[in-house]
Amino acid sequence: QVQVVESGGGLVQAGGSLRLSCAASGNIFSANVMGWYRQAPGKQRELVAIIASGGTTNYADPVKGRFTISRDNANNTVYLQMNSLKPEDTAVYYCYASLVLRVGVPRRLYWGQGTQVTVSS
Repeated sequence: QVQVVESGGGLVQAGGSLRLSCAASGNIFSANVMGWYRQAPGKQRELVAIIASGGTTNYADPVKGRFTISRDNANNTVYLQMNSLKPEDTAVYYCYASLVLRVGVPRRLYWGQGTQVTVSS
C-alpha cells in the first residue's frame, strides 16, 4: 500500500519561513514528477511547484523567487522551502507524486492528506 504523507505546516508571521516535507512510501518502483498544490478557503486548488525526477522545476508565478522545491530521489521525498511568506500564501498545501508501482503498470497520481499553512499579517 502506498502512502504520501506531508509534514511541516504551521503558523508563521508574514516574512517568515516554513519548510514542508512529503514522503511517498510503500512498494514503489519509481517516482516521476512530484510537487505541491495549495487550496485557500473558497478558492480552487492551484499549482505551487513541481519537480521532475531529473531535477527540472516549475513554479507558479506568485511563488517564484520565494519558494524552492527540491527532492531526494533515494527516499521518494519532496521538499518545499517557503521564504518571505505572505498572508495570501495561507492555504492547505497538498503534495502529490506520480508513481510507478511495478514495471509495465502505468504511473498513477497519489495525493497526501494536506498540511495547513497559515501566515499572519
